[in-house]
Amino acid sequence: MKNSRLRNVLLLLLWLSLTCAIATLIETQFHVMQRGYDNFILDNRNHYLSCEDLPARADVQIVVEEHTDVIQQIREIAPGFVDVEIDSVTCEGKADFLIWYGTHQQRIAIEEIIGGDTFFGTPYRLQNR
Repeated sequence: MKNSRLRNVLLLLLWLSLTCAIATLIETQFHVMQRGYDNFILDNRNHYLSCEDLPARADVQIVVEEHTDVIQQIREIAPGFVDVEIDSVTCEGKADFLIWYGTHQQRIAIEEIIGGDTFFGTPYRLQNR
């Protein structure tokens, strides 16, 4: 009887360990929990790219220069409450766009203007402030 209980406890611990390892692997690869938290709790959007995967700051600056009209259109959603900036502080030599806003409706308007997962090929993050 004791061996049976011990075996069941060990099997349960093995099952829990495997479940935790699989859940950790899935979260590391796909950011399922983080995406849910960012989207539904914080009303943010992140690209979850590593610094190595971001474009060079100079390339992001070129996108700004080529699409100032679209950037201005985003800013005009709510002047003073919506803005677009280049974030080159987080990853040295690399950059992405950080677009901040104040309401969920502003976020929807920004996403409609951008219309995709990148801003003309450049990763972007949306941050509700």
